[in-house]
Amino acid sequence: MRKQRSNLLRKNLAREAARLMYEEGVTQYLDAKYLAAKRLFGRGGDKKMRYRPKDLPSNGEIQIALRTLIQFTEGELNQQRLFAMRVIALEIMKQLDEFQPRLIGSVRTGHVRYGSDIDLHVFTDNLEELESYLDKLGWKFQTKQVTIRVGGKYKDYTHIYLERIFPIELSVYSLKESRIRPRSSTDGKPIVRLKVKALEKLLAEEHSKEWANYLATGEIIGLEQFQSE
Repeated sequence: MRKQRSNLLRKNLAREAARLMYEEGVTQYLDAKYLAAKRLFGRGGDKKMRYRPKDLPSNGEIQIALRTLIQFTEGELNQQRLFAMRVIALEIMKQLDEFQPRLIGSVRTGHVRYGSDIDLHVFTDNLEELESYLDKLGWKFQTKQVTIRVGGKYKDYTHIYLERIFPIELSVYSLKESRIRPRSSTDGKPIVRLKVKALEKLLAEEHSKEWANYLATGEIIGLEQFQSE
Protein backbone atom coordinates (compact mmCIF):
# COMPACT_ATOMS: atom_id res chain seq x y z
CA MET A 1 0.00 0.00 0.00
CA ARG A 2 2.79 2.39 0.97
CA LYS A 3 4.73 1.51 -2.22
CA GLN A 4 1.62 2.07 -4.32
CA ARG A 5 1.08 5.47 -2.68
CA SER A 6 4.73 6.40 -3.28
CA ASN A 7 4.55 5.44 -6.96
CA LEU A 8 1.36 7.46 -7.46
CA LEU A 9 2.91 10.41 -5.66
CA ARG A 10 6.01 10.30 -7.88
CA LYS A 11 3.86 10.20 -11.03
CA ASN A 12 1.77 13.16 -9.90
CA LEU A 13 4.86 15.15 -8.97
CA ALA A 14 6.52 14.30 -12.29
CA ARG A 15 3.44 15.47 -14.22
CA GLU A 16 3.25 18.73 -12.29
CA ALA A 17 7.00 19.32 -12.66
CA ALA A 18 6.67 18.71 -16.41
CA ARG A 19 3.77 21.17 -16.59
CA LEU A 20 5.80 23.79 -14.76
CA MET A 21 8.68 23.38 -17.21
CA TYR A 22 6.43 23.48 -20.25
CA GLU A 23 3.87 26.14 -19.29
CA GLU A 24 5.68 28.34 -16.77
CA GLY A 25 9.23 28.26 -18.09
CA VAL A 26 10.96 26.55 -15.16
CA THR A 27 14.28 25.48 -16.68
CA GLN A 28 15.91 23.24 -14.05
CA TYR A 29 14.65 19.79 -13.09
CA LEU A 30 15.57 20.33 -9.45
CA ASP A 31 13.60 23.57 -9.24
CA ALA A 32 10.64 21.97 -11.03
CA LYS A 33 10.35 18.98 -8.70
CA TYR A 34 10.53 21.05 -5.50
CA LEU A 35 8.11 23.65 -6.83
CA ALA A 36 5.77 20.84 -7.90
CA ALA A 37 5.84 19.41 -4.37
CA LYS A 38 5.10 22.83 -2.93
CA ARG A 39 2.21 23.37 -5.36
CA LEU A 40 0.63 19.98 -4.68
CA PHE A 41 1.18 19.65 -0.95
CA GLY A 42 2.07 23.05 0.46
CA ARG A 43 4.52 23.60 3.28
CA GLY A 44 2.65 21.74 5.98
CA GLY A 45 -0.76 20.23 6.39
CA ASP A 46 -1.84 16.75 7.26
CA LYS A 47 0.91 14.13 7.62
CA LYS A 48 -0.75 12.02 4.93
CA MET A 49 -0.16 14.86 2.50
CA ARG A 50 3.53 15.22 3.21
CA TYR A 51 6.18 13.79 0.95
CA ARG A 52 9.59 12.29 1.66
CA PRO A 53 12.70 13.14 -0.39
CA LYS A 54 12.62 9.64 -1.90
CA ASP A 55 9.08 10.35 -3.17
CA LEU A 56 10.43 13.02 -5.50
CA PRO A 57 10.67 11.92 -9.15
CA SER A 58 14.03 11.60 -10.88
CA ASN A 59 15.06 13.93 -13.71
CA GLY A 60 14.43 11.05 -16.10
CA GLU A 61 10.85 10.58 -14.85
CA ILE A 62 10.15 14.27 -15.31
CA GLN A 63 11.64 14.14 -18.81
CA ILE A 64 9.32 11.27 -19.78
CA ALA A 65 6.30 13.18 -18.44
CA LEU A 66 7.45 16.26 -20.32
CA ARG A 67 7.74 14.34 -23.60
CA THR A 68 4.19 13.02 -23.16
CA LEU A 69 2.87 16.53 -22.49
CA ILE A 70 4.70 17.99 -25.49
CA GLN A 71 3.40 15.32 -27.84
CA PHE A 72 -0.15 15.78 -26.61
CA THR A 73 0.02 19.58 -26.86
CA GLU A 74 2.09 20.20 -29.98
CA GLY A 75 1.77 17.04 -32.08
CA GLU A 76 3.15 17.51 -35.61
CA LEU A 77 4.23 21.07 -34.83
CA ASN A 78 6.84 19.63 -32.48
CA GLN A 79 8.56 17.74 -35.30
CA GLN A 80 8.56 20.87 -37.47
CA ARG A 81 10.13 22.79 -34.60
CA LEU A 82 12.77 20.10 -34.12
CA PHE A 83 13.77 20.11 -37.78
CA ALA A 84 13.98 23.91 -37.88
CA MET A 85 16.10 24.01 -34.73
CA ARG A 86 18.46 21.32 -36.01
CA VAL A 87 19.00 23.15 -39.31
CA ILE A 88 19.59 26.49 -37.56
CA ALA A 89 22.04 24.70 -35.23
CA LEU A 90 23.83 23.27 -38.27
CA GLU A 91 24.12 26.67 -39.95
CA ILE A 92 25.53 28.23 -36.78
CA MET A 93 27.99 25.37 -36.25
CA LYS A 94 29.35 25.86 -39.77
CA GLN A 95 29.86 29.55 -39.08
CA LEU A 96 31.66 28.74 -35.82
CA ASP A 97 33.74 25.94 -37.34
CA GLU A 98 37.10 27.18 -36.03
CA PHE A 99 35.80 26.82 -32.47
CA GLN A 100 34.96 23.10 -32.88
CA PRO A 101 31.21 23.41 -32.10
CA ARG A 102 29.32 20.40 -30.77
CA LEU A 103 25.54 20.07 -30.46
CA ILE A 104 24.10 18.77 -27.19
CA GLY A 105 20.80 18.91 -25.31
CA SER A 106 17.21 18.68 -26.46
CA VAL A 107 17.92 19.58 -30.09
CA ARG A 108 20.26 16.60 -30.30
CA THR A 109 17.96 14.17 -28.47
CA GLY A 110 14.81 15.39 -30.22
CA HIS A 111 13.01 16.39 -27.03
CA VAL A 112 12.42 20.04 -27.86
CA ARG A 113 9.40 22.10 -26.90
CA TYR A 114 8.20 25.67 -27.15
CA GLY A 115 10.86 27.77 -25.41
CA SER A 116 13.70 25.29 -25.93
CA ASP A 117 17.09 26.68 -26.87
CA ILE A 118 19.95 25.38 -29.00
CA ASP A 119 22.81 24.23 -26.77
CA LEU A 120 26.30 24.21 -28.26
CA HIS A 121 29.70 23.51 -26.75
CA VAL A 122 32.54 25.53 -28.27
CA PHE A 123 36.25 25.27 -27.52
CA THR A 124 38.89 27.96 -27.30
CA ASP A 125 41.67 29.13 -25.03
CA ASN A 126 41.05 32.72 -26.05
CA LEU A 127 37.61 34.04 -25.09
CA GLU A 128 38.32 37.47 -26.57
CA GLU A 129 38.98 35.87 -29.94
CA LEU A 130 35.58 34.16 -29.85
CA GLU A 131 33.78 37.34 -28.79
CA SER A 132 35.58 39.33 -31.51
CA TYR A 133 34.53 36.74 -34.09
CA LEU A 134 30.88 37.00 -33.00
CA ASP A 135 31.13 40.78 -33.31
CA LYS A 136 32.45 40.42 -36.87
CA LEU A 137 29.46 38.24 -37.71
CA GLY A 138 27.23 41.06 -36.46
CA TRP A 139 25.64 38.85 -33.80
CA LYS A 140 24.39 40.52 -30.65
CA PHE A 141 25.19 38.47 -27.57
CA GLN A 142 25.52 38.49 -23.80
CA THR A 143 28.28 36.85 -21.80
CA LYS A 144 27.80 35.35 -18.35
CA GLN A 145 29.90 33.35 -15.90
CA VAL A 146 28.17 30.16 -14.76
CA THR A 147 29.34 27.94 -11.90
CA ILE A 148 29.09 24.21 -12.65
CA ARG A 149 29.90 21.22 -10.48
CA VAL A 150 32.41 18.96 -12.24
CA GLY A 151 33.79 15.85 -10.55
CA GLY A 152 32.82 17.02 -7.08
CA LYS A 153 34.37 20.46 -7.61
CA TYR A 154 32.86 23.75 -8.72
CA LYS A 155 34.27 25.50 -11.78
CA ASP A 156 33.37 28.74 -13.52
CA TYR A 157 32.57 28.57 -17.22
CA THR A 158 31.64 31.27 -19.70
CA HIS A 159 28.25 31.00 -21.36
CA ILE A 160 27.34 33.18 -24.31
CA TYR A 161 23.67 33.83 -25.10
CA LEU A 162 22.43 34.97 -28.49
CA GLU A 163 19.34 34.77 -30.67
CA ARG A 164 19.15 33.39 -34.22
CA ILE A 165 15.38 32.84 -34.55
CA PHE A 166 15.71 30.47 -31.58
CA PRO A 167 17.60 31.24 -28.37
CA ILE A 168 21.14 29.85 -28.42
CA GLU A 169 23.51 29.10 -25.57
CA LEU A 170 27.22 28.64 -26.23
CA SER A 171 29.07 26.93 -23.39
CA VAL A 172 32.76 27.80 -23.70
CA TYR A 173 35.36 25.18 -22.81
CA SER A 174 39.14 25.07 -23.10
CA LEU A 175 40.67 23.22 -26.05
CA LYS A 176 41.84 20.32 -23.89
CA GLU A 177 38.28 19.79 -22.64
CA SER A 178 37.12 18.81 -26.12
CA ARG A 179 38.33 15.30 -25.25
CA ILE A 180 36.47 15.19 -21.92
CA ARG A 181 32.72 14.56 -21.86
CA PRO A 182 30.77 15.91 -18.87
CA ARG A 183 27.89 13.85 -17.51
CA SER A 184 24.21 14.57 -18.01
CA SER A 185 22.14 15.79 -15.06
CA THR A 186 19.23 13.72 -16.40
CA ASP A 187 20.69 10.21 -16.50
CA GLY A 188 24.27 10.60 -15.24
CA LYS A 189 25.73 9.30 -18.51
CA PRO A 190 28.43 11.09 -20.53
CA ILE A 191 26.87 13.78 -22.72
CA VAL A 192 26.75 12.97 -26.44
CA ARG A 193 28.13 15.85 -28.50
CA LEU A 194 27.47 15.94 -32.25
CA LYS A 195 29.86 17.38 -34.82
CA VAL A 196 28.61 18.90 -38.08
CA LYS A 197 28.84 15.65 -40.07
CA ALA A 198 26.97 13.70 -37.40
CA LEU A 199 24.20 16.32 -37.30
CA GLU A 200 23.85 16.21 -41.08
CA LYS A 201 23.53 12.42 -40.86
CA LEU A 202 20.86 12.78 -38.19
CA LEU A 203 18.90 15.23 -40.35
CA ALA A 204 19.05 12.89 -43.33
CA GLU A 205 17.89 9.91 -41.26
CA GLU A 206 15.14 11.50 -39.16
CA HIS A 207 13.90 14.29 -41.47
CA SER A 208 14.62 12.89 -44.93
CA LYS A 209 11.87 14.74 -46.85
CA GLU A 210 12.39 18.11 -45.14
CA TRP A 211 16.18 17.76 -45.40
CA ALA A 212 16.04 17.01 -49.13
CA ASN A 213 13.88 20.10 -49.64
CA TYR A 214 16.30 22.23 -47.62
CA LEU A 215 19.29 21.00 -49.66
CA ALA A 216 17.43 21.76 -52.88
CA THR A 217 15.97 25.17 -51.97
CA GLY A 218 17.74 26.41 -48.83
CA GLU A 219 14.31 26.88 -47.22
CA ILE A 220 13.15 25.57 -43.85
CA ILE A 221 9.49 24.60 -44.15
CA GLY A 222 7.32 26.26 -41.50
CA LEU A 223 10.05 28.56 -40.21
CA GLU A 224 7.80 31.63 -40.42
CA GLN A 225 5.58 30.46 -37.58
CA PHE A 226 8.57 30.11 -35.26
CA GLN A 227 9.93 33.52 -36.21
CA SER A 228 6.67 35.10 -35.06
CA GLU A 229 6.54 33.33 -31.67
